[in-house]
Amino acid sequence: MRVLGIDTATRHASIGICQDNEILAEKTEKQVASHAALILPLVESVLLEARLEVDQLDAIAVSAGPGSFTGLRIGLSVAKGLACATTARLVGVSTLEALARTVVDCSGPIWTLLDARKGELYAASFEASDGKLRRLMDDTVTLPEEIVALLPRACTIVGDIEPRYGKLLRESVGTGLRFLPFDQFGPSGGVVATMGAVAVTEGRAVDPTGFEPVYIRRSEAESSNG
Repeated sequence: MRVLGIDTATRHASIGICQDNEILAEKTEKQVASHAALILPLVESVLLEARLEVDQLDAIAVSAGPGSFTGLRIGLSVAKGLACATTARLVGVSTLEALARTVVDCSGPIWTLLDARKGELYAASFEASDGKLRRLMDDTVTLPEEIVALLPRACTIVGDIEPRYGKLLRESVGTGLRFLPFDQFGPSGGVVATMGAVAVTEGRAVDPTGFEPVYIRRSEAESSNG
C-alpha cells in the first residue's frame, strides 16, 4: 500500500510517502511562514523522490489535529483535493499521536505537548515499550498548571512548548523531564503515512466531503460569534 502523509498542524510542514510500512521519501520545512505556498511543491518533491505518480497512491493520510487552525485547514484541503482527484482513500490521524510515534524507540512515558496559545496547551500521553506505543490519555486542551499535576517526575516530552513553558514545568515537576528539541523531533510526514496505512487496513477511511479537522476547541471566529 502506497500512502502519502501530510502534516501541517504546526509551524513545520512535513510530507512523506510510505509503502508497505517503509518510508520511501520525506521532506520537512521548518518555521514555515505560509504552508499554502509550500505544501504542493513538497508533495511533488516526495513523489519524484519515491518515483511515483499521484494516481499510484492508495491513500492520503493527514494530520487532522489538534494544532494550528490555519495549518490544519490547509493540510486537509490539499488532502481532500488529492483524494477527490484520484482513487486514493482519505484518513485522518491524531497530530499528538503522530508526534509521539516519532520517538517510539524511547521507553517509558511520553507526553506530547503543543502550544495552543491563549495560555493553553494541547496534550496527550502515551507509554512506549519495545517499540510499541500505548495511549494513556485522550487528546485534550488544558492549562499548564493542570499539566503540572499530571506529569510524572520522569518522562519524555515532545512538542514546541519548551521555550515558553519549560522553566515552569521543570520548577514544578522536577529535572527528570526530558524535552526533545522540536526542530529535531518535530512532525514527520512519513510517520503520518505509516499511521494512515494502519488506519486504512482497519477500515477507518473517511468521506472527503464531510471530513473536518479536530480542533478540540472552537476557533476565534466561532468564539466571537458565541
